Amino acid sequence: MTIHPRLSADRELAIRLFDQLAEQSRDEPGVTRDAYGAGEQRAHDLISEEAAELGFIRAVDAAGNLLLTLPGTEPGLPAWVVGSHLDSVPHGGNFDGAAGVIAGLAAVAGLKRAGRLPRRPVIVVATRAEESNWFPASYIGSRTLLGLLPPELLDLPRSDTGRPLRDHMRELGLSPEGVAKGERLLAPERVHGFVETHIEQGPALEAEKIPLGLVTGISGSFRYRKARCLGSYGHSGAVPRRHRQDAVFAVSDLIQSLDRLWSELDGAGRAATITFGEVFTDASQHGFSKIPGELNFCLDVRSADRDLLDDIHARLMAFVAEIETRRGVRFALGERTGSQPAVMSAELLRQLGSIADRLGIPHLSMPSGAGHDAAVFANASIPSIMLFVRNQNGSHNPHEAMRIEDFHAVATVLTHLILE
Repeated sequence: MTIHPRLSADRELAIRLFDQLAEQSRDEPGVTRDAYGAGEQRAHDLISEEAAELGFIRAVDAAGNLLLTLPGTEPGLPAWVVGSHLDSVPHGGNFDGAAGVIAGLAAVAGLKRAGRLPRRPVIVVATRAEESNWFPASYIGSRTLLGLLPPELLDLPRSDTGRPLRDHMRELGLSPEGVAKGERLLAPERVHGFVETHIEQGPALEAEKIPLGLVTGISGSFRYRKARCLGSYGHSGAVPRRHRQDAVFAVSDLIQSLDRLWSELDGAGRAATITFGEVFTDASQHGFSKIPGELNFCLDVRSADRDLLDDIHARLMAFVAEIETRRGVRFALGERTGSQPAVMSAELLRQLGSIADRLGIPHLSMPSGAGHDAAVFANASIPSIMLFVRNQNGSHNPHEAMRIEDFHAVATVLTHLILE
C-alpha cells in the first residue's frame, strides 16, 4: 500500500461540523440528539448539506439511515462503507457517534483537496437509533440498513414519549412498512469493508498516551431491563429475621454473588463486565419503617466471549433459585435482550496498523467493551473494523473532551485506507 505523507483528512471541516452539531443540539448540560426525533434529524440534515457540497450522491432508506456515496474511479467495485450514528444519549457528549460520520466526510474532503479519488466507491453512512436508551433494542439503525430488523421491534415504545418506533418513523416521512419487509439500499455483497471511527469510551488510550486504538472485537451482552424482586412488606420492628421476605436483602445477595463471580472470572483472565445500572424501591410504597416488599433493578452483562456470556447467565439463574429458596422471595427478571459479540477483520487490523506505522501515529490493539454498529456488519460477514480516538472523560456524558489533533490523526489513517 502506497502512503502519501502530505495527504490528510480535512481538519477545518471537522472542527466546523463538530461546532455546528454542538450548537444545534445543545441541551444543558451537554447535547441531546433524540433517536427518530428532532435532534437526530437536524444532525442528519446538517451532514446531508455538507455532503452535497463535497459531491456525494444522497440516499435515505426506509428507516431513515443516510447513505452518501462518492463514486470511485472504478464504480463497479464493492464499496468502502464508513460511518457511525448521529443520535446521542440525553445530555450526552458531542463526539460519541458523530466522530465516525464526520471522519468519513473529512477523509473524502482531504482526498478531494489533494486532487485524488479512491478506486472504490466510498459510502458514508449515518445510522439511526444506535443509543438503546431511546428504544430498548440494540443497533436499530444498522440492522435496518442491512434489512435485518425483526418487524416486531417496530412496536417498541420510545422511552420519553411512550409512542412506538413505527409512529416516530412515520412522523419523519419514513416507511416502517418497508422496514418490516426487510427493504434495504445496502447489499452486503456490495461492501468491500466497513470502518467505524468512534471515541474510546474508557480510559486506556489516555492512560497510555496513545491517540489511536485498533479494535479487535466488540462485546455482546445479555440484559434484563425491567427486573423485579418480590417479597413481602412488613413492619421494620415487628418481623424477626427468620420470618422476613426482604427484597432489598435478596437483591443485595444477588449483587454480591455476581460480584464474587466477576472477581473469579477477572482473576482467570476471562473478560466481562457486570452492571446493575438501576436499583430502586417503589416510591409509592416504601417507607422508613417498612420492610421493602419489592425492588426493581436492571442488569447489563457484557463480554466478547459468547460462551462466557452463557456461563454467566447459567450462574445467574442458579443464584436466583438459591436466593429465592433461602429468602422466601420471587425474582421476575422480565424479558431478556442483548446482542452478539463480534470479531473484527484481522486483515483490516493489519492494513490499518501498517498505515499508522508509516504515518508515525502510535496505536494500540484493544477490545471494545461497549456495543457499536460495526458488530452488525461483522456478524453479517462483512469485513469490519473500528478505529478508536483517544478521549478524555469517558462518553455518554457532557464532559467528552476528544482532542481535535487526535481525531485528525485517526481520520488521516482512514483517508489513506480508502485511497488504497
